[in-house]
Amino acid sequence: MKRELFKTFINCTPDAEAATYQVLGDDLEELNIEMSANVSRTSNILGENSITIDRYEKTASVEPYKADSGTPLFTFLKGIIDDEKTLDELKTDVVNVDVFGTETSGAYPAYKEEVFVEVTSYGGSTEGFQIPFNVHFTGKRTKGAFNPATKAFVAA
Repeated sequence: MKRELFKTFINCTPDAEAATYQVLGDDLEELNIEMSANVSRTSNILGENSITIDRYEKTASVEPYKADSGTPLFTFLKGIIDDEKTLDELKTDVVNVDVFGTETSGAYPAYKEEVFVEVTSYGGSTEGFQIPFNVHFTGKRTKGAFNPATKAFVAA
């Protein structure tokens, strides 16, 4: 399966009435969502092992992000930098879309999840202005469908 068949869209206008989604991927050769499971291991006196996985602390690193001043994502990230936003000001959502899944009227299976965006640095080299950032997933997920053409999410 080709990597381009799994897409991640980020909401660049979290405070607006309607979401403005932009796909992550320009200038990225790799984008992984690290699951970071919380694993607890115990052993009893009989030599038996027990493993419990009780939650995931997912993150994704978007690096490099070469700034494009004509995009909603640039406006969102530059706002974090300029206003030194914190707490709920960093909250938005992402939609992970299985474009390899079964399409229904242009929409594909998807999960929308609340996230916090952490700008890790800004500046860069002579290659251009860069704003690398991390996406921290909260675990608040909604299953549904997403239409990449209209960028509309509909909860199941």
